[in-house]
Amino acid sequence: MSDAAQPTAAEVRAAAEAVKTALDRHLAAVERRSGEDDPAVYEAFNELAAAAEAYDELLYDRYDEVTPFEIPGAEDALPPYTGPEEPNALSVLIRRDYAVAEPQRLLAQAQRIEAADEDAGTDVSGTVHGALGLLFGEFEPDEIASRHKEFGLEEGDSTLWVTAADEPADPGEWLEAPFEQVDPQRVVCRFDVSAVFDDDADAGDTDDDLDDELEDELATDEDDEDLEPLDTDR
Repeated sequence: MSDAAQPTAAEVRAAAEAVKTALDRHLAAVERRSGEDDPAVYEAFNELAAAAEAYDELLYDRYDEVTPFEIPGAEDALPPYTGPEEPNALSVLIRRDYAVAEPQRLLAQAQRIEAADEDAGTDVSGTVHGALGLLFGEFEPDEIASRHKEFGLEEGDSTLWVTAADEPADPGEWLEAPFEQVDPQRVVCRFDVSAVFDDDADAGDTDDDLDDELEDELATDEDDEDLEPLDTDR
């Protein structure tokens, strides 16, 4: 790294202070935790990990020195599985984030949907939130994911969790709060897609390494080369 690109000593010091602050916040969250899976503790944990990673990078860039911190990777994001060995039911939880990159394209698509529906009694396609309602009411989420650019959307992070259950839920049992009672210890497997994985690969691999990895991926899993499984062998 050139001297011009190096972080300043003040930046390194500020990152160290951020780690101290994050440590205090994490301890406070642990002391106030309301249960084993308190979301405030998870949030404080993630903030501490991010602060420690930022400090580690700046310290190395400035002084060519490292810390003893071990930054948790994706495989450490979930606690050990403690669910049934032979689940009788399962739930699939999916989150996909999008940015509305081209609102006019989104509105145009919604207007076409509305125009094709002779029974439509109200004009809701003129607003972004109304257009989104029409779009997701007309197309399956998987189709939107595959055609997101047509709809003026830009993909963000996505994740898919498969969780085990002892018995199927009763009809309507969880509809009022579908995501509140997810037990991380019952997650059988999880798959994440994020640009951060590409950034990490670009920063740490040489061109030869990337060529070798691409050949391995094509040979082993052509259909799922963008997935980042956390734990599929539980």
